[in-house]
Amino acid sequence: MAVESALTLGFILFTAFVAWKLSFLSLSGAISAFFVGSSIAIGFGSNGLILIGIFFISSSLFSKYKKKRKSFLSEIHEKGSTRDWAQVIANGGIAALTGLIFFYWSEPIWLIAFAISLASANADTWASELGSLSKKAPRTIKGFKKVETGTSGAISLLGTFAGLLGALLIAMIATYLFQLSSLGFFSIVIFGFAGMLIDTFLGAYLQAEYTCKVCGRHIEGPTHCQEKAILLKGKEWFRNDVVNFMSGLSAVILGILFYISFSPWIS
Repeated sequence: MAVESALTLGFILFTAFVAWKLSFLSLSGAISAFFVGSSIAIGFGSNGLILIGIFFISSSLFSKYKKKRKSFLSEIHEKGSTRDWAQVIANGGIAALTGLIFFYWSEPIWLIAFAISLASANADTWASELGSLSKKAPRTIKGFKKVETGTSGAISLLGTFAGLLGALLIAMIATYLFQLSSLGFFSIVIFGFAGMLIDTFLGAYLQAEYTCKVCGRHIEGPTHCQEKAILLKGKEWFRNDVVNFMSGLSAVILGILFYISFSPWIS
């Protein structure tokens, strides 16, 4: 048992190191990923690592996919495709917490919660990365007006469909790995996709948005063109990482309530 645990921790450490060397993660992101992965392994074992590995690999590859074509997004978004500690916690922190809870309280609902958190993160990432390649301009959910690609709170048909596929992939693999019921499968798909929609809503109405005093561009970060930007809406602390964490947490809570409500009728 001790040897198996040591090998698992070694594998997680090696994976985090490789992700750092490949610029998928910053150094802080790699350290955070080690602790997130370790927490998941404690609760869900190798199957949990496989599931979060699929999320991480697919989302990282899509972040790098057609990077030159998406280079303009770096002017809008606060962070690039190399994930730091805040991005790792925003997308994997809830999954890590469910792993620790499941270790002490081995109820199926925490497996569902774990998978929903990853489905939500995967759906949001796929929607953002693939939706930005759409030939049609996205529309903000505030009035459905056309806006610049990459604008928080905007949706496109391609991005929405990609988000649904992202949630579906996690649901299918989680159901296979953990032998979940049909209710578990649909809970993951529905609330993983719902997490992406909540993220869009929070991005449109609550996330901080700035305008550059030099070039006039609308951006997510507080500085641009080496000058402090002007806050247009939202709170300064309510940035993309907070939005990602809050949308994932909301999806998990709603998914738990849904699963608990319907499981007596189906089982």
